[in-house]
Amino acid sequence: MDATFAALADPTRRAILARLMEGEASVLELAEPFAMSQPAVSKHLKVLENAGLITRRRDAQRRPCRIDVEPLTEVNHWLERYRALWEAKFQRLDVLLEELKDEEQAMKAEGGNEA
Repeated sequence: MDATFAALADPTRRAILARLMEGEASVLELAEPFAMSQPAVSKHLKVLENAGLITRRRDAQRRPCRIDVEPLTEVNHWLERYRALWEAKFQRLDVLLEELKDEEQAMKAEGGNEA
């Protein structure tokens, strides 16, 4: 998972993965939207490939890239445990805020009756 997080830390690599969600693409196609050389994009692809986030295959002269979602699935499962924890904390906070709001309304109502 460390390699996955390291690969995802870079916005260019995240953009490449987003593009690959649409389907296979060559290095040239992946380099188009970026103001960088093809070798620079190839370095990003190597990081993604080493993390297991993409696979490349030979197709005559092309080497199309394809996303591999398995490492992302593992990260998602890991994050889901923390999401459940945070959702429980937010639910408790919602209850507390509702109680404070009710108290404030009760105090306003009491103050309005005294006048």
